[in-house]
Amino acid sequence: MVGGLQPPTSVQEEEDERVAAGQGVVFCLEDAQLEVAQVGKAYVLLNCDDHASYLRKHKKDPALYRPDICHQALLSILDSPLNKSGKVKGIFIRTQKNVLISVSPKVRLPRTFRRFCGLMAQLLQKLSIRSSNGPDKLLKVIKGPVTKHLPLDCLRIGFSWGAEIKVAMHEHVATLPDAKPIVFVVGAFAHGRIEAPWVDQNISVSEYPLSAAYVLARITTSFEQKWGIV
Repeated sequence: MVGGLQPPTSVQEEEDERVAAGQGVVFCLEDAQLEVAQVGKAYVLLNCDDHASYLRKHKKDPALYRPDICHQALLSILDSPLNKSGKVKGIFIRTQKNVLISVSPKVRLPRTFRRFCGLMAQLLQKLSIRSSNGPDKLLKVIKGPVTKHLPLDCLRIGFSWGAEIKVAMHEHVATLPDAKPIVFVVGAFAHGRIEAPWVDQNISVSEYPLSAAYVLARITTSFEQKWGIV
């Protein structure tokens, strides 16, 4: 530095900064079974363990009501070094009832399932959850479709066990561009396949069916290795 002025940055440094600024991952959890109902005197988030009798009475299959899958998936994303390093740019949940939820990557979710259910029931009734020490909305119900909330010029990748393209996750991530955000669409349900015609490609990362949380762990770990996040 001469005379208090910074030397001009090189073209390579400017390019590195541009690429680093573009690095980011967005997650969309599809068809999460998050449904609120009045059971007795309370509004609760329905689940197969606590509300099996209620669900059968209303001719619903208890096996489909698995909000624990969404809970585990969110914790897998939020706990990752990828998220803690600021590389997760957005998290969205689309419920089976077509309610779209935006989740701040900075939110600290309850660790226990029962408290998570209470939080989701509160969110689906009040439509937003604010930070306890500020005005920021950490969880909020937003207008769909999810595509209008995604970054411009992003690459959108869906996951399906039955997809024709089968890849090793770490090898596939190595081929993805660094200068544009990548959107991953993962199903948050027990059985079935995602219905997201807006994705650019569908891939499978194993010859075996995997849980949503494990697929997300593979994604975050692969990017951590690629970007040198420890």
